[in-house]
Amino acid sequence: MATPNDLLGILENLDDAEFKKFKWFLQQAEVLDGFPAIPKSQLQKADRTDTVDEITDAHHKNAVEVTVKVLRLIQKNDLVQPQRICKAKFKHWREAK
Repeated sequence: MATPNDLLGILENLDDAEFKKFKWFLQQAEVLDGFPAIPKSQLQKADRTDTVDEITDAHHKNAVEVTVKVLRLIQKNDLVQPQRICKAKFKHWREAK
């Protein structure tokens, strides 16, 4: 699983409006393609560190996949570059072995 620090580093690259959209999409089960939505009540006042906790609690080993999916939905493809997420995916792969 990606470390919370890996995910926090990605979320810190979002401005406030992008971060608000990011949290909104996390609440929309229909766009998460089979991943559970995070209830609005858990994200409404969440800052970036709280949001990382919510993502990792709700999605465990799929935290990186969900994060990438939402980043694409908010058109932040620059944050989906392999050098940004490869480290997190590699850590998950090594822990799964």
